[in-house]
Amino acid sequence: MVTDRIEISRAIAADPEAVYAAISDVTRMGEWSEECHRCEWHDGSDGPVVGATFDGHNRNGDKEWVTEATVIEAEPGRSFAFECRMFDFHYATWGYRIEPVDGGSRVTEWTDDLRPESALEFSAKTSGIDDRAGRNRQTMSTTLERLAAALEA
Repeated sequence: MVTDRIEISRAIAADPEAVYAAISDVTRMGEWSEECHRCEWHDGSDGPVVGATFDGHNRNGDKEWVTEATVIEAEPGRSFAFECRMFDFHYATWGYRIEPVDGGSRVTEWTDDLRPESALEFSAKTSGIDDRAGRNRQTMSTTLERLAAALEA
């Protein structure tokens, strides 16, 4: 199993509650993410509470795939996290930590890659991404930059 954790942090000139409201509204993920262009809550789930589920629609060039996510942490102004599954296989966990700092918030986006070695080839074929860790570092930085631009405008 890979089990690599990646964390990227950035200061954002917005209060923790505003940051949380933006991040936890998964229907807005396409505004910040380079890879996840759209999310939608499943029937019966319409907001960021533990146990709520949603689909994430991802793309890389001409490759597209959908993952199902389950919210596992939802603390307004503090943290939001979810497990990602495909074919009932929990392959990654994603989250955000929000800390108050002078002038706003420090936001840390993190992910744990839980794919076993046997799933790496399928994953690369599905997404067109061979270096998932490198790609995640790049897209996480972009996500936080876009989030900051939106909240600081």
